[in-house]
Amino acid sequence: MPELTVRRGHQVFTLPFDAPAPLSPLLERAGLAVAKPCGGRGVCGKCAVLAEGEVSLPEAAEMRLGARLACRLTLLGNACITLPGEQCMAQIETGRSTVLKPVRPMPGRAGAAIDIGTTTLALALYDLTTGKRLATAAMPNPQLSVAADVIGRIDAAMHGAGDRLRQSLEAALNTLLVSACARAEQDPRQVASLVVTGNTTMLYLLTGREPSSLARAPFEADHLFDGEITLLGRSAYLPPCLHAFVGADTVCALLAAGLTEKNETALLCDIGTNGELALWHGGRLRVASTAAGPAFEGAGISCGCGSIPGAIDRVWVQEGSLRLSTIGGGAPVGLCGSGLVDAVAALLALGIIDETGAMEGEGYTLAEGVRLLPQDIRAVQLAKAAMAAGTAALLNSAACTGDRVETLYVAGGFGSHLEPASAAAIGLLPPVLLRRAKGLGNAALDGAAMLLLDTSLRQKLRSLKACTEHVRLDGNGFFSSRYIEEMLFPEE
Repeated sequence: MPELTVRRGHQVFTLPFDAPAPLSPLLERAGLAVAKPCGGRGVCGKCAVLAEGEVSLPEAAEMRLGARLACRLTLLGNACITLPGEQCMAQIETGRSTVLKPVRPMPGRAGAAIDIGTTTLALALYDLTTGKRLATAAMPNPQLSVAADVIGRIDAAMHGAGDRLRQSLEAALNTLLVSACARAEQDPRQVASLVVTGNTTMLYLLTGREPSSLARAPFEADHLFDGEITLLGRSAYLPPCLHAFVGADTVCALLAAGLTEKNETALLCDIGTNGELALWHGGRLRVASTAAGPAFEGAGISCGCGSIPGAIDRVWVQEGSLRLSTIGGGAPVGLCGSGLVDAVAALLALGIIDETGAMEGEGYTLAEGVRLLPQDIRAVQLAKAAMAAGTAALLNSAACTGDRVETLYVAGGFGSHLEPASAAAIGLLPPVLLRRAKGLGNAALDGAAMLLLDTSLRQKLRSLKACTEHVRLDGNGFFSSRYIEEMLFPEE
């Protein structure tokens, strides 16, 4: 019997079925129904999905929209479906107003800002006349099926999977665009331009560039972008990257935060699969990157999930017992990044985990079907050690200490929901910065939106790139020794 794999956020469902089978009823029976305001006639586009495997050929309605629709698609054999939409919205909250004033209004036209994350793709649709944000959409990066991190994807591309990685990414971005347009009741043909940001590897894979320069010493990118390409039949601007592992996403986050315009020492941390760091101190900008892994985005954790309804997003200790809350208030379905940090901090406070990460027993049940295992704690240790050691090494390179940092900007969807006290309790953030932390949301997406609506900002990015110092962490003795120290959890 063939099987359908359904990806929703970081959740994966396997549904056996008898072929041929229409997709929409199968999803409904499994409790995974998608919206069909048009009654399944294939005209609204709100049930757009990413489809791979043995499925029917696109119908005329799908070809018109440029996307596969759950209401029109038939499963012919083993297939994989990825659901975009509302279940991922919490991951792309931004810190900026939903209205940005366009410098050169384009009546009747729309544009999209896109952030290609290693784990999550996010898109924001804007009216190019008013600057109003019309809709957002997000979904898991389909390249996760090849490898969870950038190193694995670089290796895959070097061994013949480059076209597959590029094509899957383009298909996913098109699905996101159609989904956002449907939500905003906007004709996709009126979307005139795109700004696409992401880390250096993601932009290499998007453009089909051979990535071997990113994988071998001295790990220098042979192309740092800053130019226009044609993507999804539209003009798309790719902002400049700063280094092989400090990408355009960091540049856009710096733009959104206004970091270099401040008369203070400020630190920017983008906590994602590839952790990127920037320090503004003494009138100079220093940047670094560290491989944190996907744990804080809910991936690679046995009970992990994205910021979806039912995800445990808060855990705390009350009268000696654990209490928790979920997104939307429903029954727990998994543990998202902010809940994971809270949970580890709470288990440390209760003595269930010690400073080495050792756990009492073979796991701890937070709720029915949601259980933290020893390997999950280890994944958190690896991720938080990479971020903490990278932060310390960046500060050390500038002869700066944490107490001199006046503002800590935490970027990324995870960062905007992070409880600073829990982050300090597990050693992810320095305790001295606890009261100075400010969540930015998806600052990379915000910066991309600013570039979409004001092309003059491109020159500002070029000036920023010219005066930035990259601090290498590979082969950095301070980072290596500090990383080992940071593997331990702080003692109270």
